[in-house]
Amino acid sequence: MNTRTFALIWGIGFVLAGLSGFVMATEGTPHPDLTMRHGYGNALGLFPVNTLHNIVHLLFGVWGLVAYRGGFSAARTYARGVAIVYSLFIVMGLIEGLNTTFGLVPLYGNDVWLHVLLGLPAAYFGFMHRDTASDRS
Repeated sequence: MNTRTFALIWGIGFVLAGLSGFVMATEGTPHPDLTMRHGYGNALGLFPVNTLHNIVHLLFGVWGLVAYRGGFSAARTYARGVAIVYSLFIVMGLIEGLNTTFGLVPLYGNDVWLHVLLGLPAAYFGFMHRDTASDRS
């Protein structure tokens, strides 16, 4: 797989995750510090989401699709951005007070390990993977 394909797959995945959070989230009890409770639920019964969380997924998804169309450099920038932001989300999800993003977006619980699974491949494609010349076209 090359970096552009990574951006396409992650872009599609994030769009689907954002949309599914609006439609398939089951009810749950939000964290007491979460003040933005509109659309709160547990996506797939596991991952706490709310409307802002779903919008963040949609934005990362659109960015991935645009990066795929933009070529290798745009795709690599996307992978690096996902790696950095999701690493920040991992740390925030582990710190009480930051794990609700100041009451706006839930980042706790199962979201932490999901962010690890999303961030590691992004770090690989953004910083370590070397596409061949033919992959860059």
